[in-house]
Amino acid sequence: MTTNNTNEIATAHVEAFIKTHDIIHVAENAVFKSLNTGQESIGREAIGQMLHYFYHIAFDARAVIKNIIITDDKAVLEATFSGRHIGEFANIPTTNKDVNVPLCVVYDLNEEGLIQEGRIYMLMDVMIQQLQSS
Repeated sequence: MTTNNTNEIATAHVEAFIKTHDIIHVAENAVFKSLNTGQESIGREAIGQMLHYFYHIAFDARAVIKNIIITDDKAVLEATFSGRHIGEFANIPTTNKDVNVPLCVVYDLNEEGLIQEGRIYMLMDVMIQQLQSS
């Protein structure tokens, strides 16, 4: 595979994943880690469950993309996690408050262009402050 093809494949996988959270773009043995809590989701299914909980159970939310950088073996997403708090999160009962929280995810890609690792940086103090404000 040429470098151009490698980058095209990686770009296709990362862009599709960021848009849909379809775990088909994640390696079977991938690991996503929250750098705030240290919590890890290991494996395609666990990652899918974590994302579903975060975007559809605890919140009705989406990532509003600011920047995406993709190379053959790395990708970076800068976004705002934006949505409404619809379920318990971090021991905080549902508030129905809107949140807008800075989010950055750094991805390592494998040789097939699939996401192998995701390191999630989210300003949880900002999230908690928004959920607890009057």
